Amino acid sequence: MCCEEYAKGVDKTVFPGIQGGPLMHIIAAKAVAFKEALSVKFKQDQKQTVKNAKALCANLIERDFDIVAGGTDNHLMLINLNKYDLTGKETETYMSNGGIVINKNTIPFETRGPFITSGLRAGTPAVTTRGMKEAQMEDVANFLETVIQNPKDQTVLDQVNADVQQLCNDFPIYKHL
Repeated sequence: MCCEEYAKGVDKTVFPGIQGGPLMHIIAAKAVAFKEALSVKFKQDQKQTVKNAKALCANLIERDFDIVAGGTDNHLMLINLNKYDLTGKETETYMSNGGIVINKNTIPFETRGPFITSGLRAGTPAVTTRGMKEAQMEDVANFLETVIQNPKDQTVLDQVNADVQQLCNDFPIYKHL
């Protein structure tokens, strides 16, 4: 996987460092992952993941969300919740009640600590894997905004959950089932 001059160092890093024991199922999984990463489809999916993240960021910024760094160049973004007087921990729960999987995350100059947080980390790999594109990122932004604006209204959260389920049904993970 590398030039001869680096081989010894790479080997020592992989084993015993990263790999641990020479577990054949792990070696096989890595081989499959490397093969997949060489495919044209994988590269297209990665480009779409970034396009979706940029679109989601733009939609959130239009809705006056504070995105750390003002946007993204990769697959995720960090949302500052301070202006909503919500913690990341509680918002993660509210989002879950609305059918949205999102993680609390610390933000720069965090005042609450890593178990409470003042931010959320949102990413687009999962929705991209389902086949969603930039147009659906507007729906995702709407869901996030609705939950942020109505975090304790169970009727609203139930409606968001139903809408999220419908979007997921429109973009199933396994199309052949």
